[in-house]
Amino acid sequence: MRKTVSLFFFLISCMLVAQHSETISLNEGWQFRQASKSPQNEVTSSTATQWYEASVPGSVQRDLIRHGVLPDPYYGTNENKVQWIENENWDFKKTFCVTARQLQYDDAMISFEGLDTHADVFLNGSRILQADNMFTGHKISVKKLLKEGENNLYIRFYSPITTMMPARETFGYDYPAGNDHRAEKLSVYNRKAPYHFGWDWGIRMVQMGIWKPVSLHFYHKAFIEDYYVKQASVNAQKAHIENQIEIVSLSEQSLKATLSIVYSIQGGNSEREDKEITLLKGKNRFNLPLVISAPKLWMPIDWGEQHMYDFTAKIMVDDKVIAEKAVRTGLRTIRHIAREDAQGRSFFFEVNGTPLFAKGANYIPGEILTTQQDSAYYAKMFNHIEEAHMNMVRVWGGGIYENEEFYRQADERGILVWQDFIFGCTPYPSDDAFLANVREEAVYNIKRLRNHASLAYWCGNNEVLEGLHYWGWDKQYPKAVMDAWFQGYDKTFRELLPALVKEYDGTRDYTHGSPDVANWGQPHLFNQGDVHDWGLWYGELPFEAMADRLPRFASEFGFQSFPEMKTIRTFAAPDQWSLESEVMKVHQKASTGNSLIKKYMDMYYHEPKNFEDFVYVGLVMQGNGMEESVEAMRRGRPYCMGALYWQINDSWPVVSWSSIDYYDNWKAQHYRMRDVLAPLALGIAFREDTLDFYTMSDYLQDRNNLQLTVQVIDFNVGKQKELTMKVDAKANASNIVGSRALTELMRESDKANTMIHAFLSDSKGNVISTKDHFFYWPNKLNLPETKIETKIKYADGQYTLTLSSPRLAKDVFVEIPVQGARFSDNFIDLLPGEKRSIVITSPLLKAADRTPVTVKHIRETY
Repeated sequence: MRKTVSLFFFLISCMLVAQHSETISLNEGWQFRQASKSPQNEVTSSTATQWYEASVPGSVQRDLIRHGVLPDPYYGTNENKVQWIENENWDFKKTFCVTARQLQYDDAMISFEGLDTHADVFLNGSRILQADNMFTGHKISVKKLLKEGENNLYIRFYSPITTMMPARETFGYDYPAGNDHRAEKLSVYNRKAPYHFGWDWGIRMVQMGIWKPVSLHFYHKAFIEDYYVKQASVNAQKAHIENQIEIVSLSEQSLKATLSIVYSIQGGNSEREDKEITLLKGKNRFNLPLVISAPKLWMPIDWGEQHMYDFTAKIMVDDKVIAEKAVRTGLRTIRHIAREDAQGRSFFFEVNGTPLFAKGANYIPGEILTTQQDSAYYAKMFNHIEEAHMNMVRVWGGGIYENEEFYRQADERGILVWQDFIFGCTPYPSDDAFLANVREEAVYNIKRLRNHASLAYWCGNNEVLEGLHYWGWDKQYPKAVMDAWFQGYDKTFRELLPALVKEYDGTRDYTHGSPDVANWGQPHLFNQGDVHDWGLWYGELPFEAMADRLPRFASEFGFQSFPEMKTIRTFAAPDQWSLESEVMKVHQKASTGNSLIKKYMDMYYHEPKNFEDFVYVGLVMQGNGMEESVEAMRRGRPYCMGALYWQINDSWPVVSWSSIDYYDNWKAQHYRMRDVLAPLALGIAFREDTLDFYTMSDYLQDRNNLQLTVQVIDFNVGKQKELTMKVDAKANASNIVGSRALTELMRESDKANTMIHAFLSDSKGNVISTKDHFFYWPNKLNLPETKIETKIKYADGQYTLTLSSPRLAKDVFVEIPVQGARFSDNFIDLLPGEKRSIVITSPLLKAADRTPVTVKHIRETY
């Protein structure tokens, strides 16, 4: 009888656990409240007693804004009204249910992908985790703590300010963390997004909360902890792959199993490699090599297809799958080339054996409320990147290691990713405990990101060594402190991180920091490595100077502008529309920002009539000036092999260096970047009374039998002369394809009234690229007064605007009061007698509404 009963329960048990794993989300049903009332702040009285519904992923600040406890932090001077949150502790709780069937699994593990930042986690009365790093995920076995029915989770988040204040007190000095917008510099002690503490473009909002998903996993017999498809060597003939797999066995006895790797080109027929293995209790590591003949290579955008392979690792016991894990990746090689040459030391990237000119931008987190970045956000951001013809984006070291969707979008679109570790602009502690924390963070994120084809490069930090050498800290701190910081730099960025990249990645190059040698004040060193050239802007050099100080690779350079007026209206009332108003000061985080914009405007433009014109002229100046800089770099290849401008995006509505504002409105700069970064672009350089015409091509094949048309345009009467010539565009190169002396085209006295309009077309007459060249900036041009005629065709979701003018209308700006509306073109030069159509699209546009469209050009501003 006993045997019969035992057999019955055994069979029931097997039926209960019919699958090898199960996952339930724990994101729903959270509540939060302030842990205790702060006697210093009356606003906190209600939050200390009331439980609020929490969004997970999310943050305390995001939810308090959503519940109306905090005001809109972006409006007016509200920033200071949301900062008391950082000084308090906050509690989160939820209940969840577990069934008897789920308790039959061999193990249960709770996963916290990201807790921000200092937290104690309790489950059913037991503390299961002490977290102190925003960037590290945690997986904890909790089977022994779970019970059938209701289970209770509780998390206490501790203020990153009060938690780390003793570290500051015992150090004896404040670190020179100038972007930390608080008197006490505590950001350096927290392994947390530095930009949360403020930046020279950023609001301060030091968040706490569950910023990544939470889930509960049930496993039977074993699970795959990690799977790395390591590309040992790849070329067009063969790809040598090492399938590195970490398996956790839950069985007390050893298990005879089969490790199978099933792989295929995405959507193609699959192949399989098997290996017999023995699993011992605990962690087991295996490597199953395989060779893929004639692989289809993953290529950067404009070089070919982004071919992706699907790999699945399966563990089978008795012909039944007990664990599996899938990876999608592209096969390619990416190398960073830094070698001595006749001109110094090169700095460029080589993809599948071919040198690549890196075109792109620095990317900062797109939200101060980090968890508002959802999949739709990433799709839009990569639309912006792709439409501007970028092939590389730098994930900057003051933000976060980005979410999975960021890298997935980059993989699928062929955008290379330069990945900083998250350190920026200040020294950091280097004691054993701090470095142990950094080690855990680095290993976690290297393993998380290393399967992405788009990931091209690891960089230790942003501007830390530059600061140590050039920012005057040696005048503020004792020699012993400076010596310790230099030693700490080496321990972290020259020893720890490169060793971890080698061990856990082993296929990508690493540099200790960016820039690797020189800052903008050392132009004699621009012949080696990468450069952050802030001679433009902070150095107050003119835009024209950038062509005479080309670096080997520009990984930062930029120029500020205000966002357009429809964005300014979201945070400032009309009585605040002036450079020195309180609201504008709050929304300008660079100490000399507004004055520098005005100083440059005085160099190049007539004084605008009013604030709205000032904003518009500033947008135009940023766009045209940055185009001039980027074009010079692109013309300068192969000496210069990269232009990553600062910065593509904003984290809140602000005055900044961005080319797209917080509400997804393209500034003039983004349109100009789209033109100058095109796969085949036309460039013009005017030197010694000669115009040189360039083709700047990223295509891997020559483009022959093209026609270059050069028109001389009088501002008032239109075309005066036209020249054509047959040209060839050499593959993956920049070359002069034609030259003309100024005297062949016009008189010297005509330069203030005349422009060059050039365009490149193919054998069928299709225009490939257009370039307008003016001999002076607008304050030295005789721009005519003119009236632009407009016609609008209205349709739901799309307005088509047709423009014409009898005389030149320079930098025509079309504006519509709809955030994020897209324009087929904007900030254009409308030639005399020309008709141009601009298509405006947005789901918010309705034909019946006839939303107003306004048009402005430079001559109207003075």
